[in-house]
Amino acid sequence: MSTNGRSVNALKIILIGAMLGACALVSAQGSQGSSDPLSKTSRLTELTEYGVRFEHAEGVEKDYSKAQTFYCAASREGHPDALIRLGWMYANARGVPRDDAIAATLFKKAADLGSEMASRLAELVRANEEKLPACLIDKKQQANIDTLVATLLNPPTAQTRPSDRGPTPSVQNPAQFRTGPTTIERKQLVKLVTLRARAAKLDPRLVFAIIFAESNFDPLVRSPKGALGLMQLIPETAERFGVSDVWNPEENIRGGVAYLRWLLSYFKGDVWLAIAGYNAGEGAVDKFKGVPPYSETMAYVQKIRALYPRDFHAYDAKIVGGSAFLSKR
Repeated sequence: MSTNGRSVNALKIILIGAMLGACALVSAQGSQGSSDPLSKTSRLTELTEYGVRFEHAEGVEKDYSKAQTFYCAASREGHPDALIRLGWMYANARGVPRDDAIAATLFKKAADLGSEMASRLAELVRANEEKLPACLIDKKQQANIDTLVATLLNPPTAQTRPSDRGPTPSVQNPAQFRTGPTTIERKQLVKLVTLRARAAKLDPRLVFAIIFAESNFDPLVRSPKGALGLMQLIPETAERFGVSDVWNPEENIRGGVAYLRWLLSYFKGDVWLAIAGYNAGEGAVDKFKGVPPYSETMAYVQKIRALYPRDFHAYDAKIVGGSAFLSKR
């Protein structure tokens, strides 16, 4: 497979094209003026996705303030994932002062809306009082957020820019990064992942989510901890599952899929534990008898669960004996 810039860009578009069904990003103007507007849930999901991109620098420069703006806009209307992500920012001081009371309150609100992830986070972050961020209670700040969201989704152009106010700072619109690969490139990777996943009796959508979280579909990425390639295999894992060339996308995916299949068997189909194990190792999950309380691992689980919100996955019990602590549940 070519490793030039075009191929890397081709890989980065797969999540949108293959796993999310090529759903288009909504603009404020489009959502207000279209004769066939998106449903409320879809609109709030789109706002949350914009927040994710700014929080994690996915196609745009990292900007916690803009991420918070989008999360607040969606949280205000009761979107569970936005509430979780906004709470996570306060729990980890991501662009805002740490405030466990706000984090716990937001997690509880999302849990009340049926989010199991929020219920688990609420158990880890506790507070003695309920407290909401200003963006959810201050009417003036809410109005400012609505204006900012509209501006971010529809940056001013040279034709609409007021001539008497000087140059308007440009704002990168995530939609501009949707120029994707050729059909052949997209099909090659989709086919490769789909075939490997189905051969291992895994849901391809879960594998796509793992690849997105691990490498953002960049086959040349190397983490500071030495994880390599699309599914970020460390040398020990590559050797364990017979991968001789981690830079070969096909081998890398084969090894990552094999490890994920093993983890699902080890944790008896519990998706939460399997993906936590993929990030932190099954030993860490056993040690803490659940998702390890590492900020990196919790953020990783949150990111994947937003894309693959299923708690259980079928597994082959013959692959490995289950984790000891699960038998005591």
